[in-house]
Amino acid sequence: MASKKTAVELIALQCTECKRKNYSTKKNRRNTQEKLELKKYCPFDRKHTVHKETKIK
Repeated sequence: MASKKTAVELIALQCTECKRKNYSTKKNRRNTQEKLELKKYCPFDRKHTVHKETKIK
């Protein structure tokens, strides 16, 4: 069965320094069209870095 396209989608947040996908979250496409950029803690770098939105495979 095909999945319905809803306003809320699952996304992954990828660290800009180590390039690892550390976090996953939900995003409402109707309210936020641009890609998310959040400052989150990266456990591999052990510091706060910018994380950008990517797709979940």
